[in-house]
Amino acid sequence: MDNTPQNDKKVAEGFLGQKMIVLPPNVQQLMAKNQLARSLYATALGYYPNASYHDRERKTGTAQYILLYCVEGRGWIQLNGTEYSLLPNTFFIIPQNTPNHYGSSQKEPWSIYWVHFNGLQADLLYSRYAGKANDGTQYIAYDHSRIALFDKLAGMLESDLNDVVTETVYINLLQFISSFIYTGAASEPVEQDAVSASISLMKENISRSYQIKELADHARYSVSHYSELFRRKTGFAPIQYFLQLKIQRACQYLYFTKMNIKQICGEVGFEDPFYFSRMFKKQMGQSPLQYRKMHRS
Repeated sequence: MDNTPQNDKKVAEGFLGQKMIVLPPNVQQLMAKNQLARSLYATALGYYPNASYHDRERKTGTAQYILLYCVEGRGWIQLNGTEYSLLPNTFFIIPQNTPNHYGSSQKEPWSIYWVHFNGLQADLLYSRYAGKANDGTQYIAYDHSRIALFDKLAGMLESDLNDVVTETVYINLLQFISSFIYTGAASEPVEQDAVSASISLMKENISRSYQIKELADHARYSVSHYSELFRRKTGFAPIQYFLQLKIQRACQYLYFTKMNIKQICGEVGFEDPFYFSRMFKKQMGQSPLQYRKMHRS
């Protein structure tokens, strides 16, 4: 927690680029009555990017559980006389009906996703989380599909919530919350988690070319330490691993599309088709055209 007193400047929630959905009581009641959705439903959710001076205190708690997931910056959570730090790629679930106080660091404002949830399965899900969260917070590897799932949920909650949509929301909400609770990645050391985040970055930017220093800087490690961590977890040097990801993606294009070699090179970040073909053959044991002929015949 910053040394600056948190009550020096508190602001109402309102952050550039924020997303916030609060379901009215009548909609919550409809969810609580649906045979599927009553098992697990959201009462509110949101995303606060770079949330400077974000500060919330609930002296009697809430009737819902609150999931807080930090992707950038840092913040703090006070619960039952204990303070927890919420860092990038960590999450915390605040139990229902429990006084709590949390806020963003003033020096490094956090960016957080949050969900208030309830339902017949909520107690069980929280017990699974609490059984693993020895220190209150858990590390989890960044996964873009988790963010995409959150955006999907937000879109559905803004639509007309008939029975089918409501039940679809339940299915996706269960998947979203389970992605935090039922994952081995949550128990990974922070250094290994940084490698997972780096691999996600590579996959999301497969058409780019990275220098080793760029990847190390993104992971906030020196080049030598980053390379050692990466090799320890994957067995490969970072750039070598990235090259393999590119070739794997090229295999998908060769198999599932009719794109020519030059087009595929553009998709996976090779400027020279001859160099691409040489690297492809080195990894796959055959040329790109031979691979396409064999697997599409």
